Amino acid sequence: MKITILISALWLIAVVWLVVVVLTLHALSRQRPLLATNSLRLKARDAPLVSILVPARNEQDRVLEECFRSILAQDYGNIEVIAVNDRSTDSTGAILETLARGNERFRVIQGEKLPPGWLGKPYAMQQALIHARGEWILATDADMIFETSALRTAMDRTLEANGDALTLIPRFEAYSFWERVILPTWEWVFLMFTIVFRISDPKTDRAAAIGGFFLIRRTVLDRVGGYEALRDEVMEDVRLAERIKQSGARLLIDRAPALIRTRMYRTFREMWECSTKNWLSGMNFSLPLALFCVVSMYLFAVAPPLVALASAIAIASGTDVSSLFIPAAVSWLLQVVLMAVVSRRSGISPVYALTSPLGLGVVYAMLFDSSIKITTGRGVTWKGRRIYERSGVRPPRLRTANRESQIR
Repeated sequence: MKITILISALWLIAVVWLVVVVLTLHALSRQRPLLATNSLRLKARDAPLVSILVPARNEQDRVLEECFRSILAQDYGNIEVIAVNDRSTDSTGAILETLARGNERFRVIQGEKLPPGWLGKPYAMQQALIHARGEWILATDADMIFETSALRTAMDRTLEANGDALTLIPRFEAYSFWERVILPTWEWVFLMFTIVFRISDPKTDRAAAIGGFFLIRRTVLDRVGGYEALRDEVMEDVRLAERIKQSGARLLIDRAPALIRTRMYRTFREMWECSTKNWLSGMNFSLPLALFCVVSMYLFAVAPPLVALASAIAIASGTDVSSLFIPAAVSWLLQVVLMAVVSRRSGISPVYALTSPLGLGVVYAMLFDSSIKITTGRGVTWKGRRIYERSGVRPPRLRTANRESQIR
């Protein structure tokens, strides 16, 4: 009886993966990449002024100089660049000052000490925003590399669609083993999120954004409260996107691998720290939802390949458990096919798709770690700062829940 239930469960999982593959292929077929346009009017100096805001903290060993040179090389006609040295403990500030020297379009602000209730990036962005004069704001990161036509194409796309904000998904570069294992799973999870919650539908409040390229009409940004309204949000880009949609403004999202690129992480430790910082926030700080996702993913993604391997060993030793092996192997095969497609689109060898259970297992282990550390108040570390620990800034939802429990 138990073996029959297990076999049925494995076939059910295989069917679920088949549905997921179909949904993913459908979503990928609809995601046409944004390509460079030939708009000459936006090359003129009378184009709408765009203020490009770039927070930078301890970036000396990454692509800081290449990032700013690519920004300053934009063929858009009217920009100002405002960089915030967010209290770096390395030579980031000196590098920024050198790059800005003699360039009237480039200003460097030395970040102030964090006020109570603020997290680092929102405060850095708010400091930059105060000095911005642009009709449009482009929020970006110090690890983004822009092609020359990136901003011009983004503005052309936004104005043509009568949009109020545009976020672009870059090409995520991966060079190490762990990057190639984890990055496709992360991209797939993000893709499924956009499908399930109908991110592109203006009638829904759910939204997504990539902080590395977020172009926003200044009046809209001011209307939703600017970065002050996001002072305690670790995923300020996503929360800002939600506020923009809720305000009735039009938010656009496009893939632009030919226009912008980034290498988010270089070490496994960086991946883990950044993910534990963000994952629970991505679940809106809901511990039950996070734990449900962890358990579900381990059951659906990690367990079938393990069963397939164990069954293969048993078959090799003379025990006939093919009734278990077949559905488990089919589930694993469907995972491999799915991740091979995503990996190829990301420029990663499809061979790494064989490690998809490992990648998904690690990603959801990160979610579990994020959930425990943040909900218990131990906090997480990012760029030398403690975030969401009990004695500091607490997540909005958890802070509200704690107050309600104290009142009761």
